[in-house]
Amino acid sequence: MSKTAVITARIEPELKDSVEQVFRQLGLSTTQAITLFLRQVELQQGLPFNLKVPNATTQAALREAQERRNLTTYTDANDLFADLGIE
Repeated sequence: MSKTAVITARIEPELKDSVEQVFRQLGLSTTQAITLFLRQVELQQGLPFNLKVPNATTQAALREAQERRNLTTYTDANDLFADLGIE
């Protein structure tokens, strides 16, 4: 089947540049990546990933992390593992 359909989308230039760098690392063109995505939608009969609205606890944690509040820091991995009970 010949490829003659065209999709036009407006996105932020920074997003486009960022994902194109990832695609290059994967050896894909943007067109190939979009085709992969569309094939997966077709195969899965839906989006190939879960979309969820975060619950209130997760939203609060994300907000705190973005604002860098209530973060625990460790001097090294051993301190982190000790705090997690992994030794």
